[in-house]
Amino acid sequence: MGVITDKLGADLKQQKDIHTFLENNKDKLLDMNLPKYLDELLAQKNLTKSDVIKKSGLPVTYAYKIFSGQKHTARNRILALAIAMQLSIDETNHLLNHAEHSSLYPRNPWDTIIMYALQRHLSVIETNILLTDAKASPLLE
Repeated sequence: MGVITDKLGADLKQQKDIHTFLENNKDKLLDMNLPKYLDELLAQKNLTKSDVIKKSGLPVTYAYKIFSGQKHTARNRILALAIAMQLSIDETNHLLNHAEHSSLYPRNPWDTIIMYALQRHLSVIETNILLTDAKASPLLE
């Protein structure tokens, strides 16, 4: 975690009133939903939605609904987008948090394979092969 995040956590432990804490720290708290974060990632990485969707293996209409916020989707589909965007593990965990899913957990064998794929910039297809070889459920059916 970053310095700001650590300080916020420490301040929160000391705070007696949540409303005061929120008011005093509103400039440090994130106000970003999933579509905003996806758009930010696309801009940072100079990617297009259509390329990411194609690489993700997700149905086009469904994927566009994720990007627009019309669809709350399963964790594995968010991970397919992360792999297609070649995100880092930290970026992927932020994406999962914005999508209201749990972060990748290195002690979970399935998550470990996903982390391995992210670190090596593997494709969704290559990731599915690794998962299948490990007798784990694939990223996408």
